[in-house]
Amino acid sequence: MKVRIRNGLLLNLVGLGVMVFVLFLPSSTLQVVLGLPFLLFFPGYALLLPLFPKRESINGTERVALSLALSIVVIPLLGFILNYTPWGIRTEPIVFSSVLLIFICSIGGWLRTARLAKQERFSIEFQLKVPGWGVNTLERVLYVILVIVILGTLGTLGYVFAKPRVGETFTEFYILDSEGKATAYPRQLKAGEEETILIGIINREHEMVTYWIEIKPEGVVSSKLGPIVLEHNERSEQPAIFTLDKPGEEQKVDFLLYKQGQSEVYQALSLWVDVRE
Repeated sequence: MKVRIRNGLLLNLVGLGVMVFVLFLPSSTLQVVLGLPFLLFFPGYALLLPLFPKRESINGTERVALSLALSIVVIPLLGFILNYTPWGIRTEPIVFSSVLLIFICSIGGWLRTARLAKQERFSIEFQLKVPGWGVNTLERVLYVILVIVILGTLGTLGYVFAKPRVGETFTEFYILDSEGKATAYPRQLKAGEEETILIGIINREHEMVTYWIEIKPEGVVSSKLGPIVLEHNERSEQPAIFTLDKPGEEQKVDFLLYKQGQSEVYQALSLWVDVRE
């Protein structure tokens, strides 16, 4: 028995597989190992399917090089567009939009290749041949050993994913504008005017952590947020309001993050704002 998997189907299967791993098995290491090669090659490769459907249009080396180049161009553009959407620049929207792009391009490629003769179509075919049980004892023993090795490999991978080794522990701490984007930070305010921003925390500590946040305009604590209790890989984005009463240029507003049980500042972010009369 032979199974043939063609270009469009292969791309969509790979995209769906990566999306499942990234969205439902959250792990920073796994996301990098699977997501980075996927984002750096497959979007560009999918774009080439409708652009160059013929086998003789470009050779294999050119197709690989163009796939990498187009992916490097397309992914930042997707991030730029997502920054102006309610979803923002996040791992999940980037992966989902990349998979959607691949799906659309694969349909376009299929429509264009369908108009060509079979010998003119560009395609890469994988043939999976399922062997028979064998005709002698040696072949049967080899098949049994092969099955044992495959099952052992799958079991090992399952154990690694179920009980991953604890890697680097850290906390992501960031600020966004009031719309949840990284573009329109407050730069100029009137004296006494209230300004709202979003403060985000993502726990990568591999354990439950309690956080506090201090907001210090010009070195004076004006308000506090917390306690904020987050499990590993859990995210929190909360609005924070601050005011500056005295006119002046480049006044500093500090946002200080504390962890439970620590009196020293864990992380710090700052904004510089010009205050008018």
